Amino acid sequence: MSEDWDEVSFVISSRYRIAVMQRLVVGPATPSTIASDADVGISHVSRALQRLRERSLVDLLVSDDRKKGRVYGLTERGRQIWQTIEAENMV
Repeated sequence: MSEDWDEVSFVISSRYRIAVMQRLVVGPATPSTIASDADVGISHVSRALQRLRERSLVDLLVSDDRKKGRVYGLTERGRQIWQTIEAENMV
């Protein structure tokens, strides 16, 4: 259980990670779409995606070789963590 809370804490400690997760819960998206929808800079989105991916909360849905048109989505674990965040009114 504490592992879940570590992940929740990790996500909610950054407004950019929150924005990325909030957008991806709607469905898969590119970094530029996330940045536009969340009204944040693309560099912040890219960094947040990288950190979330390292923790297996977000997954790259296209080949790693692809440089343009990268599409990301939440993993099942990412969905679970986001549900906890919403259920506890943490955003």
